[in-house]
Amino acid sequence: MLETILLIVSVLLIAIVLLQGNKATDGAGIITGGNQELFQNMKERGIELFISRLTLVLGILFFVISYIIFLIN
Repeated sequence: MLETILLIVSVLLIAIVLLQGNKATDGAGIITGGNQELFQNMKERGIELFISRLTLVLGILFFVISYIIFLIN
């Protein structure tokens, strides 16, 4: 039962991480300093905030379920 829930949480976590927005549009821009917006303090709003919080919840759930499975076995 817990293994099935862990599998579902894992797949959801992978999917939600892939849905997150890309903060660095160009990898070279980070090295050369071309991306000035990368380290600005920008608040997440709307769907970005929801995805961020859902990622946090799914990550915590993943570790808690994994730890419970570890303790049982």
